[in-house]
Amino acid sequence: MPFIDLQSNLASSSFSEDFLKRFCSITAAALRKPEDRMNVVVHPGLPMLIGGSCSPCVLVSVSAISVTDTAEKNKDHSAKIFSFLTQELGLTEDRIVIQFHELQPHQVGKKGTVMTFL
Repeated sequence: MPFIDLQSNLASSSFSEDFLKRFCSITAAALRKPEDRMNVVVHPGLPMLIGGSCSPCVLVSVSAISVTDTAEKNKDHSAKIFSFLTQELGLTEDRIVIQFHELQPHQVGKKGTVMTFL
């Protein structure tokens, strides 16, 4: 049950429903998780600064159980996410930052319990 949180200073018009669906699909494939388990949130139009510049940028947070726990895995995930975002949003790689967070099953609640018990 991955959580993808994208924050950007780009306008909301940059993030159509089609973009959300394709972003969900690419991140699900990168993480090798079913799309119906993905949780994607986009926060557009934020005041943001990356690398000392307020030029258009994106900060992505990827939180998941057992798929973000090694540098090798995250390098692969990163390449796929960067490729999609640079193509779709017209940003250069230096304007995108991705954070990876490894979650434990007891840290994710669903259906009145936590993933440990599901």
